[in-house]
Amino acid sequence: MNNQNNPEFNVTTGPLPSSRKIHVTGSRPDIRVPMREIDLHPSADEPPITVYDTSGPYTDPAVTTNIYEGLPRLREAWVEERGDTERYQGRHVKPEDNSFAEGDRLVSEFPNLHQPRRSKSGEAVTQLAYARRGIITPEMEYIAIRENIAREEAAEAVSGGESFGASVPAFVTPEFVRDEIARGRAIIPANINHPEAEPMIIGRNFLVKINANIGNSAITSSVAEEVDKMVWSIRWGGDTVMDLSTGRNIHNIREWIIRNSP
Repeated sequence: MNNQNNPEFNVTTGPLPSSRKIHVTGSRPDIRVPMREIDLHPSADEPPITVYDTSGPYTDPAVTTNIYEGLPRLREAWVEERGDTERYQGRHVKPEDNSFAEGDRLVSEFPNLHQPRRSKSGEAVTQLAYARRGIITPEMEYIAIRENIAREEAAEAVSGGESFGASVPAFVTPEFVRDEIARGRAIIPANINHPEAEPMIIGRNFLVKINANIGNSAITSSVAEEVDKMVWSIRWGGDTVMDLSTGRNIHNIREWIIRNSP
């Protein structure tokens, strides 16, 4: 097995073929929703089409990613301005967290750790709690913009079809996002300790989402492989990535993945 103490690696970057990353700005300059614009073949004589994009900054040539620093902490300012969380001293990593791996089998800790957050006493810091208090968060506005990609074209294609009880609007507003969450019909996976995440929503009245599973095994346990698996998962359209590792170094490898996962 290769020495894991000082991993040296890069991940897959660069735009997808015939595509470019674009952003749509919301009501504030720090709400910049990524989308992918695809050029059609000249024979089509059609303008580019815009599609939902899950690939994060890895397909944006204007962004230089550094795996050792992690991704920009997109949501950190949003979490801080709500004023209902606090930093605290997390516990030290124990040998059992990494299945007692040691020596050249032990993966080094992620080098750019941040102090974890928790809710202040008596506070509920979930998107569900905000939604039920009538608060529209930046995450909800971000999602509304994201969910509206090509919605007009899609509505024309499915008009007159069977809804099967769904209540999909012609246009998704931040208030609609808030209401669906408050009703318990949708969720936003947005942990306060994963501020790198680009907000997305899962629910019956929203776009279908795809989950990808990755994970190391008892046979191989490489930071480079696992982080690049995550990058390829989102590059090909994975909205969420689940780490199902069964090998050693689970804690340390997972931290590398999370800090570099949008």
